[in-house]
Amino acid sequence: MTTKKQAAATDAAAQLKRLLAIVPRIADGEEHSIASIAEMLGVSAETVANDLVSVGERYDTPGGFIEGLQVFIEAQKVSVRTGHFLRPMRLTVAELHALDLGLAMIRSERPAEEWATIEKARERIRAVAAKLPTDSTPEAHYVAAAAEANPHLPAVRDALANRRKLRISYRRGDATAASMRVVCPYRLILAGPGWYLVAHCEHSKGVRVFRVDRIEEAQPLGEKYIAPPPAALAIALDNGPVFASADAPITLRVRYSARIARWIAEREQGSAEEDGSYVVEYPLADVDWALRHVLQYGAEAEILAPAEVRHAMRARLESILAALER
Repeated sequence: MTTKKQAAATDAAAQLKRLLAIVPRIADGEEHSIASIAEMLGVSAETVANDLVSVGERYDTPGGFIEGLQVFIEAQKVSVRTGHFLRPMRLTVAELHALDLGLAMIRSERPAEEWATIEKARERIRAVAAKLPTDSTPEAHYVAAAAEANPHLPAVRDALANRRKLRISYRRGDATAASMRVVCPYRLILAGPGWYLVAHCEHSKGVRVFRVDRIEEAQPLGEKYIAPPPAALAIALDNGPVFASADAPITLRVRYSARIARWIAEREQGSAEEDGSYVVEYPLADVDWALRHVLQYGAEAEILAPAEVRHAMRARLESILAALER
């Protein structure tokens, strides 16, 4: 039985598909017949008019600076004016570099037998980029090899591809020495600048997430394992972000101001406060991640707990201020 929420989602998806199909074709500032557009899409003229009206009837404004889209609707005609869709469909050098970097990351996750195909695609991208004028993209930002820099990624990837257990020597962020663990690799994830291994840890007897750069040794074992279904793994990970601890994590509490609370609430589970702010709790194993996460929101986010992370944030801000005053 289809619920109202599912029906609304289906209608919204269909409307978006129609808009993406038609707006680029009529966004030339010229008048176009609503009837001809309806015939092209296979819908009624009323549906076309409602779709175009919905573009202007937004009740929120996306973050950042975006170019506008002007829609002029008359009884039988419509015209659209925008700065979008005007650039020739040729990728810039920066975009080609981004594709090459993305393929390098994919290569790090795939088994060795797929590397040749990926490298062939990367060679074609580099050949195209070499023929285009250089742009202002700093070469320091284009380091595809960074995705493969961790020496233990190959062992982790092979264990994952062959469904074999892995013995790792892992050093937690708050530990001075590494400990040995036997894990069953389930997934390899790139989050921000680092790689994370989602695995079942026999020591902790549960699904844990390990930072690959904290793995000091990795030895594939001969013993096979059976991975859980994707749905079961998703449920295990739904309780928190990728930064879960290899042992019982401490809890990070962050308050987001009323100004950005609505956007945070769309993607994080938390609690709304009387002043309009929004508080979210995260399982925390990485203080550096907590600082980076909160700093990106500037004054709109505040660490409530634990106290040691608040102190770390204060020290980080003081060091930034000192550097600016030099």
